[in-house]
Amino acid sequence: MRPSALLLALALVVPSLALAAPGVAAAAESADAFARVVVDAAELRSGPSISSRVIYTAHRGETFAVDGRQGTGFWLRVILPDGRVSYALGDEMQVFAVRPGEPDAPSRPGLFATPPLEGANGGFAILGGVLAIPVRDQSTRAFGYLEGRPSIVVHRTVTLDGYIANALTADGSQILYGGGATVHFAPSWPICPFLGIGGGGLSVRPNADSFVLKREDLWMARAGGGILMALRGRILVRLEVTNLTLFDSESLKNAQTYAGGFGVYF
Repeated sequence: MRPSALLLALALVVPSLALAAPGVAAAAESADAFARVVVDAAELRSGPSISSRVIYTAHRGETFAVDGRQGTGFWLRVILPDGRVSYALGDEMQVFAVRPGEPDAPSRPGLFATPPLEGANGGFAILGGVLAIPVRDQSTRAFGYLEGRPSIVVHRTVTLDGYIANALTADGSQILYGGGATVHFAPSWPICPFLGIGGGGLSVRPNADSFVLKREDLWMARAGGGILMALRGRILVRLEVTNLTLFDSESLKNAQTYAGGFGVYF
């Protein structure tokens, strides 16, 4: 390329880049949309209709991130703190923009969220871990453990739970079953401690050649606790330790479970 042509190309390109730079910077600092409740109480629903289920009741001053798709008609599509998408009437919300770096600016939900107990009706969890239990020779053995737990949400702090579980062993089956209640002490925290109590039974069905287990049916009292970690997208992680008091008309013994798993509230 001749020097004069090169100088002419530079003269055209450099001003163009200078003009484009402010646009790029503005895009990097683009505002994020939020909505603030301006009425005493606003019902946030699962869909853009008054016939849709109420999944959260917001109060004056609460702020929510506006989803990229803002909804239809009079409805505004917002993101709850637990990561769920909901719909609110636009007349009950004030939309405003926040630029990155503004002091005291609200933020969108991150990796962790609050457990979706508010507005939930039920739930289900699958747990796996270890059952440590006395066996025939009075020693304590550890067996693999798998539990399914359906729940009814009475209040965001209280659920009623059923459970059925099996201790996985080549010596036979150990079936645990029953029900109880769980109390959540900090349902608005992303890491929520809980305590559970309940009762039920344990049925041991050994194989014919087992020298470890013996056939028995025991009553069971159950108490324990742990933590519930809620991630965005309504993914729940449970970690817990439970003590089992097993008894019949002649004996009394204790066993423990150490378990973790995943769950959901809906």
